[in-house]
Amino acid sequence: MKRFITPHIYNYAKKIMPNISNTERAALNSGNVSIDGDFFKGQLNIKELTNKYNITLKQTEKDFITNETNKLCDLINNCDVEQNQNLSKYTWDYIKDNKFMGLVIPKKYDGLEFSAHAHSLIVEKIATKNGAAAVTVMVPNSLGPGELLYHYGTTEQKNYYLPRLANGLEIPCFGLTTAKSGSDAASMLDEGIVKNHNGIIGIEITFSKRYITLAPVATLIGLAFKLKDPNKLLTTGKEGITVALLSKNKNEITNMDINGINIGNRHNPLNIGFMNGTVSGNSIFIPMSCIIGGEEKCGYGWNMLMECLGEGRGISLPALSVASTKLCTFGVGGYSRIRKQFNIPIAEMEGVKEKLADIASKNYQLIAAQHLFNSIIANNEKPPVLSAIMKYQCTEYARQSINNGMDILGGSAICKGPKNFLASSYNAIPIAITVEGSNTLTRSLIIFGQGLNRSHPYLLNIIKTIEDKNNVTEFHKYLLKIINHTFINFTNSLYYSFSTKFYKKNNTQIYYQTHLNKLVANFAFSANIALLMGGKIKTAEYLSGRYADILSNLYMAYASLWFYEKNKHIKDLDKLVQYSVNENFINIQNAIYNISDNFPISFFGKIIKYTSFPFGYNYYPNKDIDITKISNLITTPNNVRNLLTENIYISDNKNDRINEILEGFELCYNADIYLKKLKNNEKITIEERKTIINANQLRDKIIEVDSFKNL
Repeated sequence: MKRFITPHIYNYAKKIMPNISNTERAALNSGNVSIDGDFFKGQLNIKELTNKYNITLKQTEKDFITNETNKLCDLINNCDVEQNQNLSKYTWDYIKDNKFMGLVIPKKYDGLEFSAHAHSLIVEKIATKNGAAAVTVMVPNSLGPGELLYHYGTTEQKNYYLPRLANGLEIPCFGLTTAKSGSDAASMLDEGIVKNHNGIIGIEITFSKRYITLAPVATLIGLAFKLKDPNKLLTTGKEGITVALLSKNKNEITNMDINGINIGNRHNPLNIGFMNGTVSGNSIFIPMSCIIGGEEKCGYGWNMLMECLGEGRGISLPALSVASTKLCTFGVGGYSRIRKQFNIPIAEMEGVKEKLADIASKNYQLIAAQHLFNSIIANNEKPPVLSAIMKYQCTEYARQSINNGMDILGGSAICKGPKNFLASSYNAIPIAITVEGSNTLTRSLIIFGQGLNRSHPYLLNIIKTIEDKNNVTEFHKYLLKIINHTFINFTNSLYYSFSTKFYKKNNTQIYYQTHLNKLVANFAFSANIALLMGGKIKTAEYLSGRYADILSNLYMAYASLWFYEKNKHIKDLDKLVQYSVNENFINIQNAIYNISDNFPISFFGKIIKYTSFPFGYNYYPNKDIDITKISNLITTPNNVRNLLTENIYISDNKNDRINEILEGFELCYNADIYLKKLKNNEKITIEERKTIINANQLRDKIIEVDSFKNL
């Protein structure tokens, strides 16, 4: 084979394999592979996951959430933020003075040195009160230049800027997006030319950025641009995407004023109230000391961005999503128990139950995915493919949950004012869907496209042998590995397809682990079949999106089982896990069928289908009785509801709507029990009668909506 067949396959592979651009190569070389690599191998074990990944908070982190974070939430008035399109000065000062902008900056630079998990939960709690404040805290700790400085800055840059960022003396923003390069950030037209200016070697840059969060108030601007060196003045570094720091004020690093930075007008992202705007400059000269990492880091900006800014996708945006779903579980679940129509709580209406069950399932999956990803980060892993899955799946789940919540709340959800706790989240969700790579792009191009090249055990090696001309010997070695890998997952797919057909649901862990082993093998086998398309898979977005759906649902399912193993002492949590994971199974099944039915080479499409599902459909929608059980978990007092609503901010103000729901939830639940006794001609106590009266009074208060004399 090596002598007579492999050379022909090698020549064919050269024709069909995609060219890898420099920016794609930087993405492939950034971060590392985590459990996404196991998906492509076709092997993953929940027991190993459970033992490997754990997450806890330090006491200082717990105290900060309980004290400083709650205090920050106390200061915020949502209506004032939206009306003024800004946080109050007192709130800004509190954020700066208490180092909310330095959560993850190490203590040696005067930061708090909190973990990614603490950062996630702090942003999450703030977001349950106000999205604008959450974004204000989120950006400096994930999307701003602080992370880049810490990992790549010179000693001088770190010592000067990081303490100033940690203490709020500098407000950072990061300029990446331009008018002509939104999600395709690597195609930016912003340009810098290396020049000798009065004996100083530096860069003359022209740029125009938009959609830049915190730009209107920023004093320190991180800037990505394309560097050119036509006169060969660079002694180290190279041409290519480069990252610089532009300070609006003269400082110890540059020792010169940088003139010409234009902070433009503000954008208004759906009236949410956080700072967002434009920043531009024309022929601005900056010294090499402005480049993060100095001259030697010229041209390495894309690598730096891929390594560091993924935290915004994997940590910060999911934290906002978890906050929204928890708010739906607590507020909408509680409201549906309190609110009555046709003399029954709307929580007992089957149409409402369908939406409540979906909220509960999405909430559980989001918490599980968040905690697992935070554990992966705590294990010193930085998986870009998983961060893309987190960004896409979490924001989509949040959108579905919020839409369900809006439907259930009805008129209470569409009348804005202090009593409306969900409208701001509803308005904000398209922002989360759009930023950090739009969800359409993330699903159809990034998750599977990057995953196939980055996470597949052998593909990247195959590509390297093709780029290394005439390296047929190494190509042959990895070709055999791919063939063997395909055969193993083919046989595993058939084995699990037969064995799981008759497997009973008598043990949550064993049953779902076995079925997930099947689906992982199905995915790994079908992903290898996709290699036959060569470079065409990069633009086959229909297929790539469906493969992304499989990858995403595999991660959510495994996260759900991992989190269950950490919390299986909670009564009835197994019901929610089974309900949620079954949804993942159905989504994967549908994606495999759609891949099979639309695969360009129909013969191989049929192989994918009949290897994965030789007996036809394996998985079916959850039954009505299960919908009722799951919806009841968030509309009755129990520990599952408590788990799903941890870390929500609840004001001490008795007139706050969330506080009212907190008070009314169990009160109305108990009152209905006592009313049922009366209907059955059973005697009730005086205290029970008082409960009924108090519940009715509180119901009347909670169903009120805001009205205004003038708008």
